[in-house]
Amino acid sequence: MVDTDAFIAEATDEIAAEVGDDNAIIALSGGVDSSVAAALAYRAIGDQLTPVYVDTGLMRKGETEGIRETFAFMDSLRIVDAQDRFLDALSGVTDPEEKRHVIGESFIREFEREAREADADYLVQGTIYPDRIESEGNIKSHHNVGGLPDVIDFEGIVEPVRDLYKDEVRQVARALDLEEVVSERMPFPGPGLAVRIIGEVTEEKLDVAREACHVVEEEVEQHDPWQAFAAVIGKATGVKGDNRVHGWVVAVRSVESRDGMTARAQDLPWETLQRIQSRITGENDNVARVVYDVTHKPPATIEYE
Repeated sequence: MVDTDAFIAEATDEIAAEVGDDNAIIALSGGVDSSVAAALAYRAIGDQLTPVYVDTGLMRKGETEGIRETFAFMDSLRIVDAQDRFLDALSGVTDPEEKRHVIGESFIREFEREAREADADYLVQGTIYPDRIESEGNIKSHHNVGGLPDVIDFEGIVEPVRDLYKDEVRQVARALDLEEVVSERMPFPGPGLAVRIIGEVTEEKLDVAREACHVVEEEVEQHDPWQAFAAVIGKATGVKGDNRVHGWVVAVRSVESRDGMTARAQDLPWETLQRIQSRITGENDNVARVVYDVTHKPPATIEYE
């Protein structure tokens, strides 16, 4: 367990010292990691900070509206519509690592553009310890670690929660009096729904993944998972009405974990699984089948790509 008071004091001092009299932008996603990093940076440097939320088109349902409402107290909040740019960059990309690198570079270019507008030399990120370990161990590249391009137009990147695990970040969020919708929300991957789609990222797959993830989060919340979501993993034959269809296969995943380094698939009630499959297939004509992933981590990762 982290000593939150000591950590907050140390982190704010570190941010203030590193940024100095310069300006900084914070990559704000709405998740607990970036929100804590933003709150710490705001305490440390105040109006020198510009929070930037990039709407990549890869976000969960209602994310942009939620960001606008939750962080309205930050007058300098900037919301960037970059959906077309991200989807264009991902067009034709099927390899999981290439996806992460494309997304990482696209994020950096967006933040560089915003930094020029804000006259900012520093980028603050919510990278946490498991992100660094998994990238350094070649388990997967995180868009804000292993997915970064070689050339970055920033004087420095500041990562105030880089040594914390997810549960410790939540402790700090509570100590900072962040809203429960932020401090207790499920983890969401930096590359967004792109890593919950096998193969090329398309608008059709994104629509399916976004709606299916929303259903899963609603239905599984009562079982208190560490993380729960849906992924679009391919196509299979199904029947809708009197017609044979070749629709998407959606995999549902719900896990228990402490820090995301290891995880166990949840033993969800059959009734819950049936409600999930009924809603997903009933609310989307393009989905033919729903399956439940019972694989632990290891051997699997939590996310699909």
